[in-house]
Formats: sequence, structure tokens, C-alpha cells
Amino acid sequence: MPVRTRFAPSPTGRLHLGHALAAKVARDLAVAHGGEFLLRFEDIDGPRVRDEFYQGILDDLEWLGLHWSGEPLRQTCRSGAYAESLANLKSMGMVYPCFCTRREIESIAAAPQGPEGPVYPGTCRQLSETGRRERIDAGAAHSWRLDSANAARVAPGITFTDQRFGTIAAAPGLLGDVVLARKDIGTAYHLAVVVDDAFQEITHVTRGEDLLSSTHVHRLLQELLGLPAPVYHHHPLVLDENGRRLAKRCDSLAIASMRESGMTPDDVWAALDARLSVFPQ
Repeated sequence: MPVRTRFAPSPTGRLHLGHALAAKVARDLAVAHGGEFLLRFEDIDGPRVRDEFYQGILDDLEWLGLHWSGEPLRQTCRSGAYAESLANLKSMGMVYPCFCTRREIESIAAAPQGPEGPVYPGTCRQLSETGRRERIDAGAAHSWRLDSANAARVAPGITFTDQRFGTIAAAPGLLGDVVLARKDIGTAYHLAVVVDDAFQEITHVTRGEDLLSSTHVHRLLQELLGLPAPVYHHHPLVLDENGRRLAKRCDSLAIASMRESGMTPDDVWAALDARLSVFPQ
């Protein structure tokens, strides 16, 4: 299979230097192997998505000289595929409904800590099947969480390959029982990204090293759903002057702002190289 990579921004703001690096790493890997570089809009975060950001992202990529193959995929057009995958996980007993609110979860002082913060302590996993059904029948809002311990028993010994870090043994419980389907949209990042990478036949997933911990969950989901396992490449992050990861609120480092200030694409790439050299990873 030819190499296929993707860049998957969220249209909740304009691109910044960190996005430029992520897109370039994916594009360069595809070009080096005579493959394809695809674009996907991860636009399931409805309240923050704005129409103008779709075109703004396309404009930024075109201006930087990062050209993609085919039509960009939108996750908002993929709800049926996510529902089907979630139904498969339900039939296998790999997920359970969670009725906890965000405030309730944040108030649990004894929640274990993971690489991305507090890990859900499994409160709703302890509910009986009867109790769950009664709440659902009563119309209680609920998300669906991965039963990571049960899933790990069904799919033991999983590994994944990263081009920077080598072969890594997946730890399915690293992030705990993550949400696979939110209360409002019927899916969530971990499920959607795995289903879409398989749909687009992505052979190499390139993304920032802050998402390395998520890959443990993604490999588990691929195994459960019978999806192919891509090769991964978790690249260094672009940091701000304080050594922190860039955020979309860093307007001065937005590609559009840099362009409006008179910078050329070459200037942007030079600025990116300078930041990577100041904050080596």
C-alpha cells in the first residue's frame, strides 16, 4: 500500500506555527515515499467550530505551499460510521454508559492521575445493568466510556511502532476509561480518529508528541474493531517563549497574522526552525 498521511486540524481557529509543523511533517513524509497527503477537518466540537475557519485553514495551507490530495474529509459527515463502531463495541461489552457530570468528576479528589491529568475512577462502571437501563430509560444524559480493563483482557500484548521511539508496548489503561461518545454528539476524539484513519487508509499517523499517550488507546480500539494499525511518528512540539505548547490564542504566531505582517512563507519556515532550535526536544 502506498504511504498515506493526513493533517487533521479543528476549524476552531486559525493555524499557528505548531500546525504548520504538523502539516509539513505529514506532507514531507508522503512526498518522500511518493504517497498522498490528505486533509481532514476534525469538526465535531460544534460550539467552537466556525464556518470561516474552514476556508481560513485552506488559505493558510495553500499560502505555505502545503498541497493535499482530494477533497478534505469532515467528521460531521461521518456520524453513521462512528455510530456503527460504537454499536460494535457495545455488543462486545467494551463500553458502558457514564452519567457523571464534568463537575462531579472534577470533585473526586481521589481520582488517579494519568499523563493528561485525573483519570476517571470508574464510578459508573460499578452500576448494575439494571441500574444503567433504568437511568437510560428515564432519559438520563450519558456518555459512553471504554471499559479499558475488560478490553485489555480481550486484546492483550498490543504494541505499536513509532518512527522516533521504536516499538512500544501499549498500556490500554494509561488514560483510564476514556469517553468514546460524548453526551451531545454521539462520538468523541478517540473513536472518531481511529475510525477515520482506517477509512482514509492512512498508513502513517504523524502528530505531536503530546498525543503519544493517546496512541495506547487508539491501538486498543484498532484491535477491538479489527482495523489496521498504522505506523506512528510523534514529532516535537513548537513552544512559546516560556517553553509551553502553542495555543490558538497565540495570535501573533498565527499564520494569518504572520502573513499580514509582511512575512513570506520562507520567513515562516525560518521562524519555525528558530523555535525548534531554541527548544530542542
